[in-house]
This record gives sequence, C-alpha cells and structure tokens, in this order.
Amino acid sequence: MAAIGVHLGCTSACVAVYKDGRADVVANDAGDRVTPAVVAYSENEEVVGLAAKQSRIRNISNTVMKVKQILGRSSDDPQALKYITESKCSVIEKNGKLRYKIDTGEETKFVNPGDVARLIFSKMKETAHSVLGSDANDVVITVPFDFGEKQKNALGEAARAAGFNVLRLIHEPSAALLAYGIGQDSPAGKSNILVFKLGGTSLSISVMEVNSGIYRVISTNTDDNIGGTQFTETLAQHLASEFQRSFKHDVRGNARAMMKLMNSADIAKHSLSTLGSANCFLDSLYEGQDFDCNVSRARFELLCSPLFNKCIEAIRALLEQSGFAADDINKGIDESGANSFTVLFPSGTPLPARRQHTLQAPGSISSVCLELYESEGKNSAKEENKFAQVILQDLNKKENGLHDILAVLTMKRDGSLHVTCTDQETGKCEAITIEVAS
Repeated sequence: MAAIGVHLGCTSACVAVYKDGRADVVANDAGDRVTPAVVAYSENEEVVGLAAKQSRIRNISNTVMKVKQILGRSSDDPQALKYITESKCSVIEKNGKLRYKIDTGEETKFVNPGDVARLIFSKMKETAHSVLGSDANDVVITVPFDFGEKQKNALGEAARAAGFNVLRLIHEPSAALLAYGIGQDSPAGKSNILVFKLGGTSLSISVMEVNSGIYRVISTNTDDNIGGTQFTETLAQHLASEFQRSFKHDVRGNARAMMKLMNSADIAKHSLSTLGSANCFLDSLYEGQDFDCNVSRARFELLCSPLFNKCIEAIRALLEQSGFAADDINKGIDESGANSFTVLFPSGTPLPARRQHTLQAPGSISSVCLELYESEGKNSAKEENKFAQVILQDLNKKENGLHDILAVLTMKRDGSLHVTCTDQETGKCEAITIEVAS
C-alpha cells in the first residue's frame, strides 16, 4: 500500500511517500526537497512555490505567505491580528470571514486562506504523484501540537479540497519520533526524548516520554520570536550595513531594496549550511548601484550567535519547567526543516550536538593545524588519543596581530563528526568528516 505524508509549514512544505515498507522525501520539479509555502496571484494565473517566492519583489501585495498562521482563525484571534498587521498582502474581514484582498489590476477578488492552503496541498500531491502515480491519494498530515480543532479542521478541509483522502492528522513532535523510529523497533522500556524544531517562523521544543511504544508529551513550548526568518533578517541587516559602508546609502527604509536583500540573504543562508562562504550579488540594488558581498560561515554564525543562544536558553528553560536535568534526556531529535540550524544542546543530550571554539594563532605563520583528541578513563587515569587533524593553509601573514580561527564541531545524526576550521578574516575554510566506527 502506498501513502503520502505532507508537512505544511509557515514558510515551506514538503512531501514524503511511503511505499514497500520505507518512506522517502520527494524532490519537487525544481529538484528541491522543500517547496516554499507561497502563492502568488496575477491577472490570469496562480503560481505556487519557488517561482511565487522569487516574484514577490515585484508582486508583493498579491503574494500570500505564512498562510498557516491564519488558517482556521477568526479576526479576534491575537495570532490572526499579529499576522494581519505584518502581512504585505492585505487581509480583511468579509461576511464574518478573513479573506486576502487580491488586486491584479483587472479585478479585485477575495481569497479564502483555505484556498491558498489547497493550492499548496495540490502542489504537494503533484510532487508525490511524480513518484507514485495518480492513484495514490491517501495522506497523513502533520500539525503543530498547539493547533486547536478549528485549525486542524481547516487544514484537513484544504487537503481534501486538493483531492487527498486524509487518513490522519498527527502532531509534529510525534511525527518526528516516528520518523526516527523511536520506540518502534524496540518498544520495551521508558525513555525521555527532547524534540527540537527551529522552523521558518518559530522555535518549538517538546519533552516526550516514550514508554513501551506509547508517546506522551510531558511539556512543550513555542517561541514565535525565533525562526529561520529571524536568521535571514539578521543577515539582510548585515548586508544593508555593508552596502551603507561601501556606498554611503542607508537602504533600510527602502522596502524594495530590503526585499531584494532578504531574497539574497535567504539563498546565502542555505548555502552556508554546507559551504564555508556564500556570495551575495544584487543587480541595481539602490539607485542603479550593483552590490556584491561575500559572507563567510564564520561571520554568519557570529552575527546569529544571539539567536543561537536564545535557542539554548529555551531548551534549558523547558527542561527546568519539566523538572529534568540534561542527563535525564536519553536522546535529542532535530525536527527542523529547510530554514533550520543545528544548535548546541545542553551537556548530556546526545544528538545532534554542535560546539564551536574561537582560536588565535600568531600572525607570522601561514598555516594552522587543528588536532582532535579523544580521552579514555577517568581523572588522573585519562589517556588522550589523537584521532584526526584539520590543516588550514595559505593564511595571509601579518606583521602585527593574530589570526582568528573558528573551529566548529558538529555531531551528525549518523554518528559522524564534521569539523570545519575557518579564518574569520578571509573566510578561507577547510573541513573534514570523521565517519562513525563500524
């Protein structure tokens, strides 16, 4: 039996297919495993996904984003009021219902948020059918733990309007545990799991108890002030500062220029997830002036360090609220999507984990060797064994001063260790991956 799983987030959506005993996330027609949850309206067509997101600079007032935040909500809902204030596409109340006001020049139409969600679900169905064929329409949909009945019903109705047969709505933290096979292969015994999700617009953390294959939410918390969008905005503000430093123009008050910077920052952010640096080039950013700026991963992480720290503090606060110490958590699960970052979990939480150190080396040298050691035994009986090294070469020598080197160690879910060594001045980077021992 083939089935489809869909996650509709505030900024992105993705689809997985279950067939022959395994589940695989399906790439869309652009080759991406996530699709922007964006719908743009023009005079005679509705565009969904990446093309809609890319066209928002010239069609922002008719481009709907983050529809999940308003789906199933009424005008007196605080979340809806916040969304209406921030939305670049006008939202009004018509006949007691919230509607998007779309003005394409030829006509003005009022679009139900459910119809926007339907178009995104249709895009997900089309992506799934590219693998399974058109006969597969059974779907399981993830929903946030704090969704009320109205929001769940609106989401289910939108999926059914897209032609899906909705088998079940499942809470996102539980879906993450199922995806990792937690409590399924070896259901006996009890364990505590920390589920971490840094999405496009919010940070959600849950402490789950797994007991004999049964999931129970012990505590959960969502912070709407931390998300991938905030990381993008931080980078866009940095680019604006660099433009002002180079050309003596402050573009922060220019909505069109800032939207261009947000687009460029968003692309660069994703590149920096795997690369040591990213180039941001914008044609005619302001008054015909082109802008070209290179951003290193080290610089980006430094800019976003306050946000990383907020993520860590949110984890600590939830553990304290739950009455747990870090050592009480048996495993950490990263549920995050396309706009996410792996962050440092408190000591005692196994995976995924991340640590960074800023090192200084004499400016007179042109290469740096970072050596990695593991220790065995306890206290005075410890033995340290070197197991890897990273060499960063061709550094610019300095007569005075020091080289600032950022070392980042990231433990992956498969147990491998990824290490990067970056010169913070030039962005020059070397990286190695130490595979898990078999």
